[in-house]
Amino acid sequence: MANKRIDQPTGTPTVGHEWDGIEELDTPLPRWWLWTFYLTIAFAVGYVIAYPAWPMIDRATEGVLGWSSRGELAEEMSAADQARATVREQLARIPIERLPEDGPLMQQAVAGGAAAFRVNCVQCHGSGAAGSQELGYPNLNDDDWLWGGDLKAIEYTLAHGIRQAGDDETRSSVMPPFAGAFDTDQLNALTDHVLAFSGKAESNPVGAQIYADNCAACHGIRGEGDRAQGAPTLNDAIWLRGSSREAIKQQILNPRMGMMPKWEGRLDPVTLKMLAAYVHSLGGGEDFVEVAEDPEVAVDEQP
Repeated sequence: MANKRIDQPTGTPTVGHEWDGIEELDTPLPRWWLWTFYLTIAFAVGYVIAYPAWPMIDRATEGVLGWSSRGELAEEMSAADQARATVREQLARIPIERLPEDGPLMQQAVAGGAAAFRVNCVQCHGSGAAGSQELGYPNLNDDDWLWGGDLKAIEYTLAHGIRQAGDDETRSSVMPPFAGAFDTDQLNALTDHVLAFSGKAESNPVGAQIYADNCAACHGIRGEGDRAQGAPTLNDAIWLRGSSREAIKQQILNPRMGMMPKWEGRLDPVTLKMLAAYVHSLGGGEDFVEVAEDPEVAVDEQP
């Protein structure tokens, strides 16, 4: 049996255990600790009554408050859906030309467009929208646009695609092949002239004359391009298919022209508007040349 006694120096009872002359004191717990412990017990009892706690065969006890994590999640998802619906309603009402005037709404549109881009566009343009010269997918981060880089022009391109069969409003341009039209010296001279627009070679009279006779009608005398017909700019050192001499020769002799599917009908109008806002925000987006003075007037510029 344990030999209990009072420890004289402290006046505290011992528990009766001794190890090598060392005795264990039966020191009582501090009152604040005991009250904290009792409060945790009371809290646990209250929690079990108020909230789901005891597991059963196919469900848990519901608790008198009727709360559940599933119910809270459903409420939060409903609130998020409502918020998205409100933003989509605002986007549906505002003309895309007016979108930059509403900063918060523009930010919402860019965020929604980024999500749509990751689902529908990264397969060709890449996750960073840098495209691919090898495959002919445009880089959307630069400021080179075949048909215009303002919001409305981008939205039109997204809606109708590029060289989309069956869509009379699709973007379409065709460069004829010049294979067999020039001998080697003429081809080299023309290539030099094209490279000279961006300072990569020295121009020459022969190449300048061939360019004026065969290329200037679309690409412009100074290589400035023509957005009306989707003719690329040649004087900005931005190249869809590469800027090497061989790449340019290949494009002259046997042009490679890509195709982008139309997204109208596959994506709803609001998603198209958000996607246009995201592409516009990547760094090369252009401002509108003109915007109507009356905010209530829908701007109807030609893309």
